[in-house]
Amino acid sequence: MFDKILIANRGEIALRVVRACREMGIRSVAVHSTADADAMHVRMADEAVCIGPPAGTDSYLRIPAIIAACEVTGAQAIHPGYGFLSENADFVQVIEDHGLTFIGPTAEHIRIMGDKITAKDTMQKLGVPCVPGSDGGVPDLAAAKKIGKKLGYPVIVKATAGGGGRGMKLANTEADMESAFLTARSEALSGFGNDEVYIEKYLTNPRHIEVQVFGDGKGNA
Repeated sequence: MFDKILIANRGEIALRVVRACREMGIRSVAVHSTADADAMHVRMADEAVCIGPPAGTDSYLRIPAIIAACEVTGAQAIHPGYGFLSENADFVQVIEDHGLTFIGPTAEHIRIMGDKITAKDTMQKLGVPCVPGSDGGVPDLAAAKKIGKKLGYPVIVKATAGGGGRGMKLANTEADMESAFLTARSEALSGFGNDEVYIEKYLTNPRHIEVQVFGDGKGNA
């Protein structure tokens, strides 16, 4: 059991972790941008560290600042919540290299499944049926329109590093593609530090079936 956990997120996501830590008798450390100095998750946590200015790329996505916050506070583990750096394999690798614990998958597993393009490619190689879409990342608007025409609208533009529903934009027609493509890339860059996107056929009435597997890092699941 950890004595102190740093929460590398903000808002409601961070609040949930703070409350869970409190119930388990674990001290919590909140990180925040200057804009979030008076946010609820900051006030509720046992300790708080400012890690940068308002923009996410300058605060919640700054890996060195988050690691430094751990060192300053003595936090032994980092809970990423979802979004931001939660599916960034490089972040997890840095955490492991500093002798800290990442509450989540290993860097190796995130490299395979955290990046959506790599994850889909892995599934296809294993013979798992996947939604039709682009062959890897889409470099520019012209390529996006070409793929949209080939797949048939509606299509959805998705951030390969995305999580938490961010960086996804629907294009019902070719006229929607420019806005969807540019907005998805912009959101992906600001939210995850990576503006690469891919495109899939949009399913209008899907059935969502999700299976979550929890492991303790010791072979038990």
